[in-house]
Amino acid sequence: MQAGVDVISMSVKIYLYYGPYEAAGTVEYRQFRLQGLKTILTEAGHIVELRPFRDWNVVELWVNGVKIFSCDIRNLDFGGDGKLDPLCQEACDAVKRNMQIL
Repeated sequence: MQAGVDVISMSVKIYLYYGPYEAAGTVEYRQFRLQGLKTILTEAGHIVELRPFRDWNVVELWVNGVKIFSCDIRNLDFGGDGKLDPLCQEACDAVKRNMQIL
């Protein structure tokens, strides 16, 4: 029972805001480049909620009303599990740093 409590207390709800970006001549909201980021954060035990917003080419991670990470969505690897994407690792590290502050 105690182990279950530890897992819950170490997880946070992350709001992943993402903007549209241009690909193949059209500007649209696409989640293909978010797949690895969402996977790596979910595997770390966090709850990830995707939320589209207006800013083009932007990804932002928000925890408890504070922006803890941002990057250009076009710099994220397309598809995959996020384990080889350095930006996914940076985002995961930002979440860990934020949890130490809380």
